[in-house]
Amino acid sequence: MFTFSLTIVRHGETQYNRDKLLQGQGVDTTLSETGLRQAEAVGRYLRDLRFDAVYTSDLQRARQTAEQILRANAGGTRVEPVQEPLLRERGFGVAEGRPKEDLKNMANAAGQSCRDYTPPGGETLDQVQRRFKDFLKVLFQQMMDDHGDASTSGGSPGPPATPNGGSEERGSGTEGGSGPEGGVHVLAVSHGGFIRVAVKHLLEELGCTPPDGARPAQLTAPCPNTGVSRFLFTLRRAAGAVELTAARCVFTNRKEHLEWLKEC
Repeated sequence: MFTFSLTIVRHGETQYNRDKLLQGQGVDTTLSETGLRQAEAVGRYLRDLRFDAVYTSDLQRARQTAEQILRANAGGTRVEPVQEPLLRERGFGVAEGRPKEDLKNMANAAGQSCRDYTPPGGETLDQVQRRFKDFLKVLFQQMMDDHGDASTSGGSPGPPATPNGGSEERGSGTEGGSGPEGGVHVLAVSHGGFIRVAVKHLLEELGCTPPDGARPAQLTAPCPNTGVSRFLFTLRRAAGAVELTAARCVFTNRKEHLEWLKEC
C-alpha cells in the first residue's frame, strides 16, 4: 500500500480572464501582470512542500504558473515539469476567443445550460472527464513505479502537511504528523473548466471522502485563478495492475494566498 498527495492548482489570471473571453485550447495566452503576482503568491503558499513530480498543461498560462511555483519552492524540489496535454483546458470550439456571454446565448438557443452545452467543434464534459481519467491512470502508474515498491517495505508515508509545514486540520483534530519531507507530493497545474470536471469526477465517480462539514456545492464550485485543491490517494498492486484503494479530498479551491494582493 502506498499513499501520496496530489495538489491541483489553476493557472494565474490572463487578460482574457479579465475581459471574460473564452480561451479553451486554441487561444494560448500568457499571464497578465496580476496573474504573475498570483502565481508568485501561490508559489509562496506552497513553498515548503517538496514536490516529487510536477505536471502542467502545455498551454502557456499553466506553464508560467508552474514555473513561478517552482521558483519560489524552498522544499528542495528539483524535478523538471512534465508538459501534459491531458491537462489542457476544455476545448470550446467556435466559441474560443469570444465573450463568455456568447456561449451563454448559444446554450440558451439550444435549450441547454451553459455548463452542459458543447459548442460546435468543442469538447463534451464526458470527453474532458475521459482525459482526466487517462491522466490519473498515467499518474498512478508512475507513482507506483517510482515510489510504491520502496513504500511497501518501509510503510506508507503519512498524510501531507499544509503549505507552511503544519498538519491539515480536520474538525477539532489533525491529519497526522509527517512534514513536507515525510511523504510523496505531486503538483498538477491546469485550468478552471478542467479542474471543475476533475473534482466532480473524484468526488462523485471515485468516491473521494470529502472534508468534514463540506457541502458538495462548495467543493465543486468554480476554481479561482491559482486556487489550490488537494487529494490523497492510496494505491496497491493487484494482479500486476495498479489499483486505487482509497481516496480523500483534503480541500478544494483555497485562495487565502491571494489576500496579500488586496493590500498592494
